[in-house]
Amino acid sequence: MVDEQQIENWLNEGASDRAVGEMLSNLGTPLPNSYLQFIRQHNGGEGFVGKHYLSLWKIEDLAQFNKDYEVFDYAPGFIFFGSYGGGEGFAFDTTDQRLPISIIPFIGMSREDAIRVSDSFDGFFEALRKDEFGRPSAFITTS
Repeated sequence: MVDEQQIENWLNEGASDRAVGEMLSNLGTPLPNSYLQFIRQHNGGEGFVGKHYLSLWKIEDLAQFNKDYEVFDYAPGFIFFGSYGGGEGFAFDTTDQRLPISIIPFIGMSREDAIRVSDSFDGFFEALRKDEFGRPSAFITTS
């Protein structure tokens, strides 16, 4: 699970089991248990992980944001759950049973443009903190 010292004090209150269940029903695809546990404790939030800004969407917004971004048309197999606050989003790859996380541009969204960030949600915050992936040049960081 997530080491909460990595994410400072910017998280929301947890989501209800009902909200999580409704979202899973709306999406029709499983998401990592570690992510669902995290959402039940902290229903999204915005702040810095190391030098990277991160916006994690509330569970109530997940299905609608994926629909609005037309993810199912342009990046089938991905479920976006947040962004860095700019032109790329973080998404689970549901075509891989491990449900790894990639960063993908919202404009020109495609599987070919996906950059792997972490093999699991458990390692996601650590990967951001350590900057262990080849991030797009537009990815926002602080000095």
